This record gives sequence, structure tokens and C-alpha cells, in this order.
Amino acid sequence: MPDPVTHSPWAGWRSATPARLALGRAGAGMPTDEVLRFGWAHAMARDAIHAALDVEALETALRSEGWDVLRARSRAPDRAAYLRRPDLGRQLDAGDAQALRTHAGTPADVCIVIGDGLSSLAATRHALPLLSALRPQLPAGLRLAPLVIATQARVALADEVGEAFGARLAVMLIGERPGLSSPDSLGIYITHAPRRGRHDAERNCISNVRPEGLPYEAAAFKLAWFVREALRRGLTGVALKDESASAVLAPVDSNPALDRPHP
Repeated sequence: MPDPVTHSPWAGWRSATPARLALGRAGAGMPTDEVLRFGWAHAMARDAIHAALDVEALETALRSEGWDVLRARSRAPDRAAYLRRPDLGRQLDAGDAQALRTHAGTPADVCIVIGDGLSSLAATRHALPLLSALRPQLPAGLRLAPLVIATQARVALADEVGEAFGARLAVMLIGERPGLSSPDSLGIYITHAPRRGRHDAERNCISNVRPEGLPYEAAAFKLAWFVREALRRGLTGVALKDESASAVLAPVDSNPALDRPHP
């Protein structure tokens, strides 16, 4: 029986990319298997947005690796409000904000926040492996605030967390908006002198952290470079260009950035 699908002459390219190209056709429409694959990818993206982050499991895994962990929530009371009101996801719950300020001790150099964002799958799958790759690349003597797991979180929530800790630098690891080929992509945002009201132009971003995108070791190297340069130069955002591709990190026992007095 003849094949009902008219195959594309570009089909060989599909082995090199997850992009939906060279799908072929069946009559005037798409082949049934491609329609089903598209439906499955759409369902995965939708589930990634709505799935709740298992904070307990993530905290247990982080503590087993030696991280000091706290929890926080945004002012969005639930997922529906979070999706309808992005502004609420940028603000800490008042009680949690006070708890972080109470917990803060000596001002930190860096605070790291793990946020569920628009894909809790990303935080669940990639935050711990990324942090494990990052830890040996951070300089000795770096003052880290307790790691914070934040739910119903937007990127700017890390600014308020960093402000509560008196940190010089805030790093947000957050689930990115799912795509039809990447429902679990993790984004990293770095902001110098974090405080409420910071703008996106004042941040640097590392995107698509996952084994199929930017691998953990490469992302950790890039992040460590940004941490060092942001602390050394006292800035992030459009004023700090990514030159990590041509950089060699200083030895971990050499840390001129940390000799600067805290502002």
C-alpha cells in the first residue's frame, strides 16, 4: 500500500534540531503523528506552567548537599492569581519579608533564589545540578546568604530578597516560559545592588539551562564569571557585557572582588 505521507526533501535536517521543520504532509493537512506530537508538546508546556513546585523535596535535596535553605512566597495567593497578576509575583509576602530580614545577619555578597516561575519542572530538574556545578567555581571567602526557595515567583522577587539580606548581588534561578520543545528551561538573572524597583535593563540573563540547551557546567562557568565581574565592577545589566567566552576564571583562593568594602 502506498505511503499516504508526502515526505519533505529536507527531512534529514530533523536529526540536528528539535525545531518542527520538514514535517511532510498528508493530502492537504499534516501527518497524524505530527499532529499528535504537537498536541503532546502543548500539553507538556501547559502542565509545566500549572504544576506546583515540590518545595519539600527540593529543600531536602539541597540540604543533603550542604546548602542552608529558607522558604518564601510572593504576594500571589495561588497560581491563578499569579498568572493574572504578574505584579504580585514580584513582591514578597509581607510576613516572609519580615522573616528574611529577621534571619539576615552580616550583609552577604550574594544571595541565590530558586523560583518556580512559569515552569516548576525547570526548578525541580535543573536547580540542584546547576548549583552543584557552580559551587566549586565560586571564590573562597564569598559570603553567601541562605538559599531561598520562592513560590509563585517572578524574576524581580529576588531583588526584594537580596535587599532583605543586604546582599551586593542577587541571583535568581527561575523556570522560563515553556516552549513547545522546551517545557523545562531554567533561566538565571543576576542583579547588582538588588532592591525593589530595579529594572530589567539592570540585570544580566543566562537562558535555556538544561542538558538539551546550555549544559550545567557551561552555565555555571558563565554564572561564576558574572558573579566575579559584577562584584568587581559594581554593576550588572546593559553596562556589563558577557565576555565569559574568552575568560579564564581566577583561582578560587584569589578573590580581589571581595576586597571591596560593602556599600
